[in-house]
Amino acid sequence: MAHSLSAKKRVRQNAKRRTINRTRKSRVKTQIKHFEEAVVSGDAASAAEKYKLVTQMLDKTASTSTMHKKTAARKKSRLAKKLNALKAKQA
Repeated sequence: MAHSLSAKKRVRQNAKRRTINRTRKSRVKTQIKHFEEAVVSGDAASAAEKYKLVTQMLDKTASTSTMHKKTAARKKSRLAKKLNALKAKQA
């Protein structure tokens, strides 16, 4: 247990930051899930729209310390591959 005032404040800050980070990560995961559901259903137009939302959310999260920029880029790249495969399959 923290004894000094600064250590107690740090505990409070960490708890607050953890809550914010978990919320952001959860939102990203939810958006990815919606995108993958659209891909599975085979609707390229819907999947493209969901992909746009996912990339916006990933970029927003990567601009903070919640997620590294290269992690977001890797996720966007993998999702883009799925989207392109779906479009190629329908063409």
